Amino acid sequence: MIDEKTMVADTLAGINGELTRFGEMIPQTENKQLRNACETSQEEIYQLARAHQYYVPAEKASVQEVQHVKNILTQG
Repeated sequence: MIDEKTMVADTLAGINGELTRFGEMIPQTENKQLRNACETSQEEIYQLARAHQYYVPAEKASVQEVQHVKNILTQG
């Protein structure tokens, strides 16, 4: 039997995938309502997952880490 944590994680992963696909389609269709509805669903599921500690986001990068990545990307 699938538990609630697995269902929430699967739903969040599915919505995130749909957002990626919608992001590719929206410029072609000019229908931003598609993305708005999906983004709202994603935010609701994300907040639910965080509230139940099913999803713990990564810590924010330090200023040094951000600068390091910027340096790597700007080196030609």
